[in-house]
Amino acid sequence: MASVPGTASSSATGLVAATTAQLRRHAPFDAMQDAHVAFLAERLKLAYFPEGEVILAGGAGIPEVCNVIKQGAVIVVSGSGSEEVELALQVGECFPVGALLANRPATRTYRASSDTFCYQLSRKDFHELVGMSDVFRDFCTHRIAHLLHHALGNLQKDVIATSEERQPLERPLREAIRREAVTLDEGEPIRTALELMVHEKIGSVILTRGAEKSLSGIVTLRDVAGRVALPRTDIDRPVREVMTPDPATLEAGEFAFQAAMRMAELGIHHIVVTEAGRIAGMISERDLFRLQRIGIASLGGEIQVAKSIERLAQLAKDVRALVPSLLLQGVSAEHVTQILSTLNDRLTRRVIALEAREAGIEPREFCWLALGSEGRHEQTLASDQDNGLVFRDPEDGDGEAQRARFLPFAAQVNEALAKVGFPLCRGGIMAGNPQWCLSEGEWRARFSRWIATGDPQAILNAIIFFDFRPLDGEASLADRLRGWLSEAIRDQQIFLRALAQNALTNRPPLGVVRDFTLSDDADHPGTIDLKVNGATLFIDAARVMALAEGVPFTGTAPRIREAAVRRGLTKEEAEGWVSAFHYLQLFRLRHQTSQVQKGEVPTNYVDPDRLNDLDRRLLKEALRTARGMQRRLALDYHL
Repeated sequence: MASVPGTASSSATGLVAATTAQLRRHAPFDAMQDAHVAFLAERLKLAYFPEGEVILAGGAGIPEVCNVIKQGAVIVVSGSGSEEVELALQVGECFPVGALLANRPATRTYRASSDTFCYQLSRKDFHELVGMSDVFRDFCTHRIAHLLHHALGNLQKDVIATSEERQPLERPLREAIRREAVTLDEGEPIRTALELMVHEKIGSVILTRGAEKSLSGIVTLRDVAGRVALPRTDIDRPVREVMTPDPATLEAGEFAFQAAMRMAELGIHHIVVTEAGRIAGMISERDLFRLQRIGIASLGGEIQVAKSIERLAQLAKDVRALVPSLLLQGVSAEHVTQILSTLNDRLTRRVIALEAREAGIEPREFCWLALGSEGRHEQTLASDQDNGLVFRDPEDGDGEAQRARFLPFAAQVNEALAKVGFPLCRGGIMAGNPQWCLSEGEWRARFSRWIATGDPQAILNAIIFFDFRPLDGEASLADRLRGWLSEAIRDQQIFLRALAQNALTNRPPLGVVRDFTLSDDADHPGTIDLKVNGATLFIDAARVMALAEGVPFTGTAPRIREAAVRRGLTKEEAEGWVSAFHYLQLFRLRHQTSQVQKGEVPTNYVDPDRLNDLDRRLLKEALRTARGMQRRLALDYHL
């Protein structure tokens, strides 16, 4: 290694300024305080490494310096003895941060892949900087989460709206309450409630019971219209007679997005907020979405009363129009996909209700199963249909007769959903397919056969069908099936190992010479499939972990968190996986939203060469994190 004179000399003011300017181009240095960046710049030394030289050997003692690449590139080689190149680091990236934080040797070898210059900070100064700079410490301990937060901040800057005008959903409800609770005893006359609404200029009043003022109900303008004005109710009657009893509540520490989801689920416009057992206030849909043309609860209510498939198709467009608004408000990808899935669930339920009425089928006779991304509550704008149907085991054992009854109805639902905006599954994974319209016993037999054989087709089916959840109808049918499956698969190590092996065949598209390995597919050349080669890396690994631990959840993030607890993994490791997965989901949503706004069909294919520096780095970090999760899975199953 050839050393170049460093920048620590007090006379080298120009070099310090140049170093500071270089650092400021990259995260986390762009967000650090001036004094902390100056501390860093004044202590850095510059080192040169010719192509092929080892900068840091794995296992060679605790590293003495933290490296920041100034020019050139560095490849990271596994320490397994195979000399497998795992990834390439580019300008602005730091290494080996994890080893320095833990005061342990690096586990991998770092080698210059071209003539490379690195800024170097001594181990002592590294730990001092970690202690003084919250931004640097957060970056070092939660790198992907830090970068994601930074990216979201940049996205929000694109919104031309003041912070007071926007109502971010990523805040506790106690911060979103706009005024003190207005309450009235349930025994007071309706007249008093009406006077209170007029005087306070509000559309609802919280009703209480007894001296302890426990929550009894609410009365809203809708109640007044439907239960007082139209039936000409005597307004001197007690208000309890026209109230909505047992209103929906949430704790003040819950987040605003949860209130939005509850409104969407129940088709309501108000949530009572409680704290420490007392009434803290009321949150209305208007409070949450003051700037939005379309409110989540309003959409949910309109979906619930829609009388035709044509009307539902119009409402589905409104649902998709919510996504860019939510993203620009800073709502996380996890919560956007949950809200999108919740509203899509309502659309699907309404379609089922309309078609079931037409077919003369009662909801208690079957359960409609959501599969794939819909089953995981992880739908994006490019999701197609994946569904199935389960019905009770017939007493006479004639499953074919029952199937013949349900199939026309299920096929009609599939066609109606396609008209609403959910494309038919090209692989035929739909309830209208006789293969996936089965009795409880037939589903158990099908799952048992897949578990027993473990062949490639069985693994493929497990990937799709094991993420099922009840969407409509008799939920107990799906709940029993989930309980049975959890017990049936936990000890099936051969099948789980095959499932893990399949997950590991899909490797992150990280390059050696370039940052990424790109598709040579004729239809999408030079791109990365953010679904197949991105989010799916986490989805498949999380599924294996969840099934092995008997985790009942279907969502990827809940699966990761719960499986990590049951396996004794650190919270930091699990949250790193979750953050990386959510970034990829955010990236997909942003990309698809941009395509929709241009009138294009939404896809998952992105050209990384068209990304800005931060998004390129984030994409690489997310894929590196996926590689780490796969490495953990490989260790678990000795693969």
